[in-house]
Amino acid sequence: MTQAEEQVIALGAVFQAAILVDKLARSGQISEAPAACLLGSILERSPDDVLQIYGGSTYQIRQGVQALQAMLERDTAALQRDALRYTMNLLVLERQLAKRDDMLSVLGQRLELAGSQVEHFGILHDNVTASFGSIYQDTLSTLRLRIQVHGDMRYLQQPDTANRIRALLLAGIRSARLWRQLGGHRWQMLVSRKKLLDATRSVLNG
Repeated sequence: MTQAEEQVIALGAVFQAAILVDKLARSGQISEAPAACLLGSILERSPDDVLQIYGGSTYQIRQGVQALQAMLERDTAALQRDALRYTMNLLVLERQLAKRDDMLSVLGQRLELAGSQVEHFGILHDNVTASFGSIYQDTLSTLRLRIQVHGDMRYLQQPDTANRIRALLLAGIRSARLWRQLGGHRWQMLVSRKKLLDATRSVLNG
């Protein structure tokens, strides 16, 4: 797998998290499998390769990779504007996090505790999403950029839905961090657009 393909997988996962956040905020419901894949990725601290972070394949983040393709192709009809905004905000937020060693240390400690909860309850249990949600709220939501999620207030005001949204934003940050660790930069989406687009098509056809 090329570096560009690895970058596409990481960035596609950020898009996937953003799409699920948007869907959850608007409908109160999302598919469990991609959500489980993304939340599981938060706890993959030392994987053998990029695919292992997402369960060994790109199947559960395919929708996100397709959204990335739509952005790179400038396909305005296929673009989901709120999901795109969340994705770009997650990339900015991750850059702010990268400068905060203290916050990274707290995140590491809190995620270890969440990992032991997952062993007891399973990744999608309300107790686990509540833990992920509180981790996000206590750390990332205190940074300069605060992601404003738009949707139906009937769902946004439900504590369980709010926790799941924050948990998915945390998963988006994990993948944004991976994207940067793989050499990804926002300017690449303009300067290396064709290279990324070719890699996106390769991942989708693989």
